[in-house]
Amino acid sequence: MKRKGAIGNFIMEHFKHFNAATLVDAASAYEDQLAQGNLMMITLAGAMSTAELGKSLAEMIRTGKVHIISCTGANLEEDVMNLVAHSHYKRLPGYRDLTPSQECGLMEKGLNRVTDTCIPEEEAFRRLQKHIFNLWKNAEELGKRYFPHEFMYQLLRSGRLEEYYEIDPQNSWVLAAAEKNLPIVVPGWEDSTMGNIFTSYCVKKELKPHTMKSGIEYMAYLADWYTKTTQDKLVGFFQIGGGIAGDFPICVVPMLYQDLERHDTPVWSYFCQISDSTTSYGSYSGAVPNEKITWGKLDVNTPKFIIESDATIVAPLIFAYLLGW
Repeated sequence: MKRKGAIGNFIMEHFKHFNAATLVDAASAYEDQLAQGNLMMITLAGAMSTAELGKSLAEMIRTGKVHIISCTGANLEEDVMNLVAHSHYKRLPGYRDLTPSQECGLMEKGLNRVTDTCIPEEEAFRRLQKHIFNLWKNAEELGKRYFPHEFMYQLLRSGRLEEYYEIDPQNSWVLAAAEKNLPIVVPGWEDSTMGNIFTSYCVKKELKPHTMKSGIEYMAYLADWYTKTTQDKLVGFFQIGGGIAGDFPICVVPMLYQDLERHDTPVWSYFCQISDSTTSYGSYSGAVPNEKITWGKLDVNTPKFIIESDATIVAPLIFAYLLGW
């Protein structure tokens, strides 16, 4: 196993057992996948963008260690919100002690809390809204339709937000993805602030739902990407958290094999999930990787790892290991 940097050396020296050892094994196997010429999907659930995962994920994208991303609509937009409104965010280290009245006070100030971090509504949500609405409206008037991530790429590439940048652009994973035109899948985009805002314009008859491509089209887009990509490569699956960001894309393999009867479709070549959901009955986020064999997503010989820990701690460590930091 090749030692690359101070963090990697520390991990290899001290992470010897239990979840720590699994972290090392998963990172090493991820490295092996890349060495074999395989590609990797990363899925982002939770509030990874608000946790500023872009500080390491952006470099993973730039260095070709991530080839496709599946994320919630919240992660897509919140990375860009952090890019343009970071100085207006408010951290609350004592968030566990907040009373309901104090929570109301935050709401009245336009501060939407995500655990210990408050996102400023005016500087974040509304700053994006006025610019992205123009892209939505222009697309509709031209009779064009795009995916949610494509609109976000258009917004970043237009340069309209540059005057608002408040962090080093190198730390924005969505900006890094836009620069590489990285494929992104955003299942359930409607369950996000921008999704809610788009819906409000549709209710007011100022936009038409058809302008935004749907989740069914995202699955078809992913199926096409996976089919073309696996003609000469395999694809691994690195899942951060649970939920739809991971559940949606992993199903593309059995869909291709069973429903489209493309029996030459390969399963995912690697699987790792960072999860704080303990193994339980009926919880897909808590299901051990072997359960996925029965669904035709993984194979008996697929390298499989589950790291039961906090993704905001584990993911940056694995990325640092892979980046040689």
